[in-house]
Amino acid sequence: MPAVKITETVLRDAHQSLLATRMRLADMLPICQKLDQVGYWSLECWGGATYDACLRFLKEDPWQRLRQLREALPNSRTQMLLRGQNLLGYRHYSDDVVQKFVQLAANNGMDVFRIFDAMNDVRNLHTAIDAVKKAGKHAQGTICYTLSPVHTTEQFVTMAKALENRGCDSVVVKDMAGLLTPSAAANLMQQLTLAVSVPIHLHSHATSGLADMAQLKAIENGCYHIDTAISSMANGASHPPTESMVAALADSEYTTGLDLPLLQEIGFYFKEIRKKYHQFESEFTGIDTRVHVNQVPGGMISNLANQLKEQNATERMNEVLAEIPKVRADLGYPPLVTPTSQIVGSQAVFNVLSGGRYNNISNEVKLYFQGRYGRAPGTVSEKIRQLAIGNEEVIEVRPADLLPPEWDKLERSAGENAQCEEDAMIVAMFPDLGLSFLEEREEGTLTPESLEPISNGEPASTAPVEFTLTLHGENYDVKVTGSGHESDGHRPVYLTLDGVPEEVLVETHAEMMMGGGAVSSSPTSSSGRQRATEPGHVTTSMPGTVIEVLVKEGDQVSEGQPVLITEAMKMESEIAAPIAGVVKGIYVQKGESVNPDEVLLEIETD
Repeated sequence: MPAVKITETVLRDAHQSLLATRMRLADMLPICQKLDQVGYWSLECWGGATYDACLRFLKEDPWQRLRQLREALPNSRTQMLLRGQNLLGYRHYSDDVVQKFVQLAANNGMDVFRIFDAMNDVRNLHTAIDAVKKAGKHAQGTICYTLSPVHTTEQFVTMAKALENRGCDSVVVKDMAGLLTPSAAANLMQQLTLAVSVPIHLHSHATSGLADMAQLKAIENGCYHIDTAISSMANGASHPPTESMVAALADSEYTTGLDLPLLQEIGFYFKEIRKKYHQFESEFTGIDTRVHVNQVPGGMISNLANQLKEQNATERMNEVLAEIPKVRADLGYPPLVTPTSQIVGSQAVFNVLSGGRYNNISNEVKLYFQGRYGRAPGTVSEKIRQLAIGNEEVIEVRPADLLPPEWDKLERSAGENAQCEEDAMIVAMFPDLGLSFLEEREEGTLTPESLEPISNGEPASTAPVEFTLTLHGENYDVKVTGSGHESDGHRPVYLTLDGVPEEVLVETHAEMMMGGGAVSSSPTSSSGRQRATEPGHVTTSMPGTVIEVLVKEGDQVSEGQPVLITEAMKMESEIAAPIAGVVKGIYVQKGESVNPDEVLLEIETD
């Protein structure tokens, strides 16, 4: 039997799953020499959400990260996760952009391209596979494993054959939600290894607590490549521990031959590094057997928890987890992997927080119903599709077939701050974010988000959550456990008072002092904008950022006409005119943050 080969995920998927993709390059480079000595089959270190996080939060050049990791890992295969025709963005790109991206990634040091499509639509993988083969690199075709009324083992085997026939050097089963049971893993691997001749890999998250057992059964049935994470960054929403799998397979016919003491040194390093990112830890990234119902993958739940925190709604996670399977069914059971995990997850959040199901439908859900992401695995809800796109035609062809070449245009749009093709690709992936990044880099003002301090080797809270309150001579032990979503100028705060759970309703600032000391007669938000009180007041149901203002003062608008585009949780939504009339006032600009119930735009009836 061949030795089992291991792909290490600590530099990408492990911290994406546990720490919302926040690990910085400066904390990776010092340990790279030891990682390079281990003898892994590959080190996954780029792609997925890292590109976005580098620009949005860490203020790092993702291409510079790749080059520095390549230099620091001279003896190892580098590996990335590529979203097929979506590349590392959230829409389909034309074929020439896909080809250019792969070429640049290969030139900058990428060896193994793990290529997947969120719909398991093989048509969306063809261009990327062909480009990787042309670059002389390893093309790994991906089967996104999921459970639903429309997914079968036979379908996965058929997909594996199609990937091999397209020229893939290997095929990976990507079990992003940790759904594989040991028996299911044994059966699937037995069928796949009989059907194709290329090596089969297994990528499984430990969310349900079954991944290490599933990996062992997969190995016993012909899968000799597995993904693991170093122990201090393993388990839960991450992956089985590297050291544990190496120890489990030692002295067997499947031994990895890796140096366990060296791996343990690496584990202790990341144990200390993880503490630096304690503010991104979530109570939802441990073992959670509910994944067999909601199917939320590791990277998704880490980011979902962080997004709910930004919305001041962490206490509503259970409602969102219950809503996700319903939205997924409405969309025809897509596998929950980027970008469909983001599309489904964000729509579930919208449904929970905006006061009703599909009161607010993201633009990405509309594009999904139009067929812009590919063929849905199952039948979509006609009722929800009608609500989202009306009688618009649904495309049946490969979405990229409708896209003309766009690289030259995208390269020009990057502007004078783009010094190379890699810079232009940053703007191509994330236009507004990319332009801001390049501008800040030129001005020397790139500033990463701050990290909360650590005291005595442990995370230090920025505010007390446990304290003694003395009131009228009586002492009370108080522990603040969380806060709720603001509504009508009030926010619930959850605490225990001498061990007894309590909910306190806190009134937020409802009035602003105006110039000259006068108090406004109209309630205003903390941003100074007036609270929505009239039928013509345009507002948003979700906190977010203004992406585009579609009208100007004096414009005539009809009821239901889009007047603003906002972004929340990386998803764009159109805000429609609540009534027909004339635009009387516009109180927001592109790039500004907005909150529910604020007047963003005012429409006056004729």
